[in-house]
Amino acid sequence: MGEDHSAEGHGQLLTYSWAILGGMSGTPGRLLSLLSLLQSRRDWPGSLLAERLEVSPRTVRRDVDRLRELGYPVQASMGPDGGYRLAPGADLPPLLFDDDQAVALTVALQLAAAGGTGTGAAAERALATVRQVLPARLRHRVDAVQVAAVPGRPAVDVDPEVLLAVSAAVRARQELRYDAPGGDGVPRRVQPHAVLARDGRWYLLAWDVDRDDWRTPRLDRIAPRTPLGARFAPREVPGGDPAAFVAALFRGSRDPGGGWPCRGRAVLAVPAETVAPFVGNGAVEPLDGGRCRVSTGSWSWTGLAAELLRLDAELSDVQPRELVEAFAVLAGRAGAAGATRGRRPTRGGLRAPGT
Repeated sequence: MGEDHSAEGHGQLLTYSWAILGGMSGTPGRLLSLLSLLQSRRDWPGSLLAERLEVSPRTVRRDVDRLRELGYPVQASMGPDGGYRLAPGADLPPLLFDDDQAVALTVALQLAAAGGTGTGAAAERALATVRQVLPARLRHRVDAVQVAAVPGRPAVDVDPEVLLAVSAAVRARQELRYDAPGGDGVPRRVQPHAVLARDGRWYLLAWDVDRDDWRTPRLDRIAPRTPLGARFAPREVPGGDPAAFVAALFRGSRDPGGGWPCRGRAVLAVPAETVAPFVGNGAVEPLDGGRCRVSTGSWSWTGLAAELLRLDAELSDVQPRELVEAFAVLAGRAGAAGATRGRRPTRGGLRAPGT
């Protein structure tokens, strides 16, 4: 059979590289150590590399030349303080991972399929590639790590091109224009600050230039336009943490440290262990007589009342007054909705997951 030269990709580069390394008597281990050092930080003075590897600067220069022959783009800077750095290359060269990094990589690839970025199939191929080149001792460790993500709700796939385009705008600090469903044909113009993932959805935290306010559009609902706009100076995100600020927005608040804007409590005529699995971030206090007190919060008073009603138990000692009034509002709505039906619903009761 003739040689197959059609695969110019990374697999061939890996095989060729290790073939050369295997033929270098006395140098493979040192080359791997040099590569590991170059990957661990941006710049390395030549003298410091020589000291770490316990060789002469001349040997470091020769080893750098060998890495370049293998396809690693090692750049050199001249002068008395000259050194080396591993620069980005046109092709992805073989990378060097220690055991813990290899395990972390396989776990991340297993979780990628549930991330909602439309890269699940690519993640599976990458996982198979990584496993194939692992040594036997490490392959057994990796095979023992089987992880599956259990999202709170089904993930919504985002076009990888949209994710890349929006992330590029965030990194470049350039204004982004995008079309949104139900728009008037005029693109939104925003200053993108961060891309975040929450409950299987991907969001952009951006300052809307025309509306003079923060916005969090979902990436699966926007269509970025090109080219990017003018550069901008980043604004200070309230609280300083984009993730905490977006979490606060979903609570109906703009204060990352303020918690829910509406908080209340009520006594439920059921044992604490019955409702505890369903309270989420709230607190459950056991009381005598098979009762408990639930303290929790929501984005509105009617939302909080509905949150307590879904626990399917008789309520008493409701506080504060705003929550009592919200129950009255919900009672009126429920009465109007139930007037169209004469049948009384069957009480199903709460049931914890796995029971």
